[in-house]
Amino acid sequence: MDINKIFELYKQHPCITTDSRNCPQGSIFLALKGASFDGNRFAASALAKGCAYAIIDNPQYATDDRCLLVDDTLRTYKEIAREHRRQFGIPVLGITGTNGKTTTKELVSTVLAKKYNVLCTEANYNNDVGVPRTLLRLNGQHEIAVVEMGASHPGDIKQLVDYVEPTCGLITNVGMAHLQGFGSFEGVKRTKGELYDYLKAHDGLLFLNESNAHLTAMAAERGLTRKLTYGEDGTGEVTGHVTACNPFLLFSWHQQGGEEHSVQTRLIGSYNLDNMLAAIAVGLHFGVGEDAICEALEAYQPSNNRSQLTVTEHNKLIVDAYNANPTSMKAALVNFRRMDCKPKMAILGDMRELGEASAQEHQRIVDLLPSVGADTVWLVGPEFSKTTTPYRKFDDVEAVKKAIAEEQPQGYYILIKGSNGIKLFELPSLL
Repeated sequence: MDINKIFELYKQHPCITTDSRNCPQGSIFLALKGASFDGNRFAASALAKGCAYAIIDNPQYATDDRCLLVDDTLRTYKEIAREHRRQFGIPVLGITGTNGKTTTKELVSTVLAKKYNVLCTEANYNNDVGVPRTLLRLNGQHEIAVVEMGASHPGDIKQLVDYVEPTCGLITNVGMAHLQGFGSFEGVKRTKGELYDYLKAHDGLLFLNESNAHLTAMAAERGLTRKLTYGEDGTGEVTGHVTACNPFLLFSWHQQGGEEHSVQTRLIGSYNLDNMLAAIAVGLHFGVGEDAICEALEAYQPSNNRSQLTVTEHNKLIVDAYNANPTSMKAALVNFRRMDCKPKMAILGDMRELGEASAQEHQRIVDLLPSVGADTVWLVGPEFSKTTTPYRKFDDVEAVKKAIAEEQPQGYYILIKGSNGIKLFELPSLL
């Protein structure tokens, strides 16, 4: 069945479920497949539970007239989402980058919400399943959309922008991440740059961090001239600088020739300045007032183990345990170094998906550690265990839990950072 007929059915039944355990009456079940599951097997069950139709891509399971057979259910899901997105003539901002995507998405959405009804990506649903899910949440009440897009392989962003069809966009940064999938740092830049390619081809507006040499070069290579720029002091139409990090980021910003504003955030990390300036640039372009922007940024409270301070009975924790790569790890350590607090402890977990560069990149992080001024350092995971260093090493998070129980660290500012798979997010409740 072609997408036009399927979309007509979707308009009559505007609810798609991909979970056969959750089948609202009259919804459409879409049978996705993964490494360990095949949604086609549950089509009949979904129909029995109340779904009006089931979209499948295996004819073996076409046991009912309400089964709609397509070539590829995931592609169909994205095509339905694109058709739905086209029903709304509103601005759509696409955000991608190596680090800071989710934080920037949340900051931008918080600023825009001062003036608009905003649709934004929930949590970090930024892949080829999560992005259609976001687009299908669009309704007539929304005035602007902010869509986060992630990538781990070449071509990922191109596939996403072809369905999101952003009218404007920004790349937070490009760095050393998912090298196993991208192959190299140049592969990272090419893939993230697919957003720039789309904006160039469709006369979209670019929000550009002119303090980032990689991004400015990528934009220049593509001849992108329709842009609004931001950056640290001396660069961009919106400019700012870090005032302090004790421990929360305090910064100042202004438009060219405009009034200086000071913003006390609830975010840890000087590296969040770029994310803040991006949100300011977007807000200003869409007519949010300067005072309203400052209010939004000061009120934003981070969550999901990103750049947040957790105060426990025994310690103050700087939790950034959602993900890690060489770029974000270095930024976290540089920020930890400039924080005026004592004593300091760092619990660092392996950075995953680095391929052949893994050993070299973990050693570089270890070599940086002496300059951070941490009184205690614990390294967690098999990659850090291979490094040459006097710092204490642990095989996994369970070994760390045992050490915490036995030694009960107290009175520290503790930086906790590592890839999600190392499970350092299990530590804050013990510290």
